Amino acid sequence: MLDLRHHFTRFLGADPARLHVAAHSHHPWPDVTRDAQLAAWDCAAKLQDGKWDEVLGPLLARCRARVARQLGLPDPATLVFAPNTHDFVLRILSALPAHRPPRILTTDGEFHSLSRQLARLEEEGLVGVTRIPAEPFGGCVARLAEAARDGFDLVWASEVLFGSGYALSGLEALAGAAGEAVVVIDGYHAFMARPVDLSRLGSRVFYTSGGYKYAMAGEGCAFLHCPPGWLPRPRATGWYAAFGALAGPQGGVGYAADGWRFMGATFDPSGLFRLDAALGWFEAEGLDTAMVRDHAHALQRAFVAGLGGTGLDAARLVVPVDEPRRGNFLTFDLPDAEARQARLAAAGIVTDRRGTRLRFGFGLYHTQAEVAALLDRLRRLAG
Repeated sequence: MLDLRHHFTRFLGADPARLHVAAHSHHPWPDVTRDAQLAAWDCAAKLQDGKWDEVLGPLLARCRARVARQLGLPDPATLVFAPNTHDFVLRILSALPAHRPPRILTTDGEFHSLSRQLARLEEEGLVGVTRIPAEPFGGCVARLAEAARDGFDLVWASEVLFGSGYALSGLEALAGAAGEAVVVIDGYHAFMARPVDLSRLGSRVFYTSGGYKYAMAGEGCAFLHCPPGWLPRPRATGWYAAFGALAGPQGGVGYAADGWRFMGATFDPSGLFRLDAALGWFEAEGLDTAMVRDHAHALQRAFVAGLGGTGLDAARLVVPVDEPRRGNFLTFDLPDAEARQARLAAAGIVTDRRGTRLRFGFGLYHTQAEVAALLDRLRRLAG
């Protein structure tokens, strides 16, 4: 089993009594990211306005290359960065047809960055949304693919569903059924948690994720892979998108032809410094995402095997631990999830909750010792 706790001493040592099992919500950052945060400050002090030559030059190039390697993308130039994925939601929506309400196909299990925005636009009839039930999970992609044949402007689905941890498979079939629709895969619960290979899909689908969860870099460094030729001129656009502008009508607003066409404007670059450091550390340690997944799944199995006397029942798992198509967190559907989470928090156990669903996640900073301590504390709390 991996034991990488000595690389996370700043986060783990800040509150040694805390048992953090919410890697899927806010993953602790490895120690190298603290030096990166200071490097961002020092870069601004040394170069002042000249820091953008470094940030948008070598730093961005390294981040693009590191993310591209994790995704199996042949060309890092298809990647663009923003402070959060909602920025990309807005830019993608802004590129859809304007002469009529765009038709959007998605699931009923998408994260709020998309679902809240679509719900608000629906209130004023600005979009038409078809939501396919995510459950039962095994048939979700087939249901999406069948619906997609009716013709949509945008198809959006999560690779790992945030409310359950179920991992969708067969996304190639969805892309093939989508016709001329723009296809976006939300990979936030998959990137750096399980192997992702876009080598066959990269020319067809957009893919978005970021540093806040398993990439271990914190907030402020979301990214979007932009397949060549798709949505060349989003209407929501910042002045950075003009860098290297080659595409656009004569006399009109020009855009870069690669991922830069989805760039915004001035941003806090410290997230990119942290992302570069975290992914660089990951590579230097010889780690890969299959190892991350296997480590987390082994800890999940140990946790579920020891649930006796904890007040938690494996029968309440939304996705059972013997289902290989799952992410790196376990979700219990509990009528008292809110009160239970509060009791856990008071006992120094950090989880997170979505409605009646209480989530326990495991990451590289955990070992079997943390699982044993968690189970022991849960039993004492239940007793």
